[in-house]
Amino acid sequence: MPRNAHTPDPDARGRAALSNRVSRFERLDRDRVDDGWDIDEDLPTVRTDVSLEIPRKIITRNTSPDVPFDRSINPYRGCEHGCIYCFARPTHAYLGLSPGLDFETRLIARPDAPDLLARELRAKSYNVAVMAIGTNTDPYQPIEKEQQIMRRCLEVLRDFNHPVGIVTKGTLIERDIDILSEMASRNLVRVGISVTTLDAQVSRAMEPRVPSPKRRLETIRRLADAGIPVRIQCAPIIPGLTDHELESLLEAGSEAGAYAANWVMLRLPLEVAPLFKEWLQAAFPNKAAKVMARVREAHDGREYDAEWGKRMRGTGTYAELIAHRFALACRRLGLFGDVAPLRTDLFRPPPQAGDQLSLF
Repeated sequence: MPRNAHTPDPDARGRAALSNRVSRFERLDRDRVDDGWDIDEDLPTVRTDVSLEIPRKIITRNTSPDVPFDRSINPYRGCEHGCIYCFARPTHAYLGLSPGLDFETRLIARPDAPDLLARELRAKSYNVAVMAIGTNTDPYQPIEKEQQIMRRCLEVLRDFNHPVGIVTKGTLIERDIDILSEMASRNLVRVGISVTTLDAQVSRAMEPRVPSPKRRLETIRRLADAGIPVRIQCAPIIPGLTDHELESLLEAGSEAGAYAANWVMLRLPLEVAPLFKEWLQAAFPNKAAKVMARVREAHDGREYDAEWGKRMRGTGTYAELIAHRFALACRRLGLFGDVAPLRTDLFRPPPQAGDQLSLF
């Protein structure tokens, strides 16, 4: 059958992806078709399945000039939040799974992550710098409530006095305010809460298992009230769909207690583009042509430009307008983010059994 000729899955209720497109590494495609027998069949509902992985290492390194960190950890592969625009979807292809429904239903947890993290931080060759969490998949997605891998990783970072930057859409982060506030008192943590739209219906359609925008703003408020520096992440800005809300998002974040803000243009790498267009045509058919025209306008006529320096912000008049609006609104609202850098001088591996005791 033709590659990527897909019928939307009628049983993917509560999910963003409408199909399970195979990855770029697969030679053959698959699709559901009517066999012509005209027999009613109750197809199984797409449910979440969690597998366990025991990696050899947990700290991932990067040298990208587009991001302000060189290391990160990911407690989970895949993400039940199911955001249709998620640029991490293509990573599921490396597992032989689909970046579509598989990405948001066939999840992989790494229960040994905290122990691996502690071991790697104790290495004599380790040089401390800010650890990023949530830059690929969300550490506070629903399965974290049971797995508690992220909380245990935070406990390790706290015990080592290691600085960390966290990005999430999950209100479950409020569970860890006790650890985060303790780390904040030593200037060891920053948090970014991603809010893409203030429209609950739009949010439900494109990020179906993420807490409502109103609820995420309340999380900003609760973190800020606990003394935890938190910024609002307007990410991604979706041209023709959510871009008109930029100033309103920043105002809402400021009112909730955010000290700073950030934005990222919609990115559609690899398998994300066909999945997003399939969803867009089904969810907002009257806006689909306009949205994709604006997306191409922001990426030199293409659906995505992966070049460093362009992929996060886009190029051209439209992208420049978004950047200008963002800067003006942040200036008006005082969202400058003028705070001291996270501390690295406090880093100390805690004592463990067998260590030689200090004489002083």
